[in-house]
Parts: sequence; C-alpha cells; structure tokens
Amino acid sequence: MDMLTTPTLHITPEMLRLIAEIDEFKGAWKALGALPQERLAALRRVAAIESIGSSIRMESCMEGSAAGGMLLDGAVERLLAHFDNSFASREEQDVLGYAETLEQVCGAFANRPPTEDHIRQLHRDLLRYSPKAQWHRGNYKISVNTVGNQRGALRASSLETASPLAAPRRMRELAEWVHAALDGESRVVSDGEKVHPLLVISIFTAMFLLIHPFQEGNGRLSHILTTLLLLRSGYAYAPYSSLENTMENSGDDYFLVLRQTRGLRTAVPDWQPWLLCFLRALHRQMKRLEQKVEREHRILAALPELSLYIMEQVRDHGRATLKDMTILTGASRNTLKEHFRKLTASGRIVMRGKGRGAWYSLR
Repeated sequence: MDMLTTPTLHITPEMLRLIAEIDEFKGAWKALGALPQERLAALRRVAAIESIGSSIRMESCMEGSAAGGMLLDGAVERLLAHFDNSFASREEQDVLGYAETLEQVCGAFANRPPTEDHIRQLHRDLLRYSPKAQWHRGNYKISVNTVGNQRGALRASSLETASPLAAPRRMRELAEWVHAALDGESRVVSDGEKVHPLLVISIFTAMFLLIHPFQEGNGRLSHILTTLLLLRSGYAYAPYSSLENTMENSGDDYFLVLRQTRGLRTAVPDWQPWLLCFLRALHRQMKRLEQKVEREHRILAALPELSLYIMEQVRDHGRATLKDMTILTGASRNTLKEHFRKLTASGRIVMRGKGRGAWYSLR
C-alpha cells in the first residue's frame, strides 16, 4: 500500500510544538500521576464514562443512527453502577460492550501487537452483548456502509469507504503497516526521518475510519484502537483523560477533515489537515488531564493532617472505622466525625453501613 509505506508528510511548526508538548507530558506523567490510588481510580472512572458516552454519540452521528445519539454520561454512569446482566435497550448493550473492551485494552491487551486477528477479536468483544450483531461480530462487512456527516445526514458528498471486497486486503495491509511502524521496522519516512508514533497512530486511525471494515461499530472500535496504540507507544496517561470526549466537544468536524485526506481515492493522500486536527485533540486531552492532576495535588496539599492519616489508613487497609481511628489517633470522636464527613462529602471515601457499625472505604 504505497500511501502507507511512503507517505509524504508536511510537518508544520505547530505540529512539532504539539508533539513536543505531548511528549514532555508523557515523560512527566510518572511524577504528575503520583496521586493516591483512589484518586487515580476516580480519574480513570470518570474518563471511562466520558469515553463511552462520547464514542457512542459520535458513532451514532457519523453513521446516521438514532441509537445512542442522545445517550448522556449520567445514563452511562448509572448503567455501569447497576449492571445486572439484563439489557433493556440497545444503548445498554453498547455501553457494557464498550466498557469491558476498554478495560481489556487498558489491562492485559495493552502490550499485544495490533494484528488483524487482534482487531477482529476486539470487534467481537465490543459487540458481545448485542444479539442483532451476532452474525457479523468479528467479521468484515458484506455490504457497503457509506458514512454520513456528524449530523448523520447521508448525502452525495458522504465519505466513501472501502468496498466489502477490498476491506479485508486493506485491513491486512494496515495492520502489518502499523505493527512495523511502531516496532521500528517500517519504511515510513518523512524527509529522511522515521515518522513519530503519534503521527503513525493518527494515520492508522484515519485509515481505519476510511476503510470502515466492519458492518457496524467502526467508530467505537477506532477509539478503542487509538487508546491501545497510545498505550503501546508509552502514553500511559491515556486512560485517565477521555480523548473521545475531547474530540466530541472540540467543535471540529472530523468527518469533513477525513474527506479532505482523499485517503482511499489517491496514491498521495493529503494527511496534513487530519494530522493537525488529531494532534490538537491529543494535546487538549493532555492539557485537560494536566489541569485535573494539578487540582488534585492542590486539594491534597490543603487536607488537614488528620484527614490525610485517615486516607492513608483506608488506602493501606481497605477500610477504616471511627472506633479504629479514635484508638490510633487519640482524637475525639466528634473531631474524627467531622473529618470523615468532609472526606465523604468530597467523594474521597464512601461510608458503608449505618450507625456504630459504619465503616469507610475507597470508592
């Protein structure tokens, strides 16, 4: 695939600046992310909820589907909190499938190479709870799936995706290309230099969307794969800030930018508009997380010593009670009650049970 093995890229000063700042944050994340586990877990949970909601809404708009278009983040949070293996709607199927697949990618799957079989497995997992999708889960499309604009309007200028006959070959080539590129074996060069991983990931995401290899779920899967490739490339902070939510709220028309690449209709795609758009989204994701972490550090620094001690006990032992903390600290019950109340009100700990039998744990 010539357009992948030897792309012509015009790297602008803005693109270089965005990449440099993202990589600087990548290197600093170990120190910046030195937060208590319960706060990191809270950041990741919020990011997951935002990612699920935004991804389903964006795919719904791009593919002209009514399902999921009005799904709110609050509904996603409630579904995840009260999951009981029963599904009253298509939205619930999509939410749980996305949540579990995202967790896989952020866990054991993060180090797996993005092979064609792996991509198809992730598609199967993504649609695991959808009865109507059982016939095509993990299988390439058998009919044309033209993509509309972000308002779901299919029109003459809609994005033309790969044909069902061409999709398997293009996916095989794409999977081989990204694996070689990220493992340092690729012929992908620009002005004599190997392409930066963020540019490789950007091109991969665009090509996947242009191919649109599966009958449905392509938008959601593209976001899952982007997170996977970011993690494989060392961007360990990716699960703690929602790229999908950043993209949804940016105001950019990703559909129009994709069309501008002419990725499937020319041997020399114009990648620059897409690369710049994608890098800006990654940069906004990074800045958003940086601000959240700074806020967390300020809050922690402002906590009284007694509250910090309670937090340490809960984190180290999994639970704490008013009685235990009275014995350990020698503080009065009323003083400790006020610290527990404030920590609970701020969402740092949760009260379990009632009365004298109450105990406190992390969320």
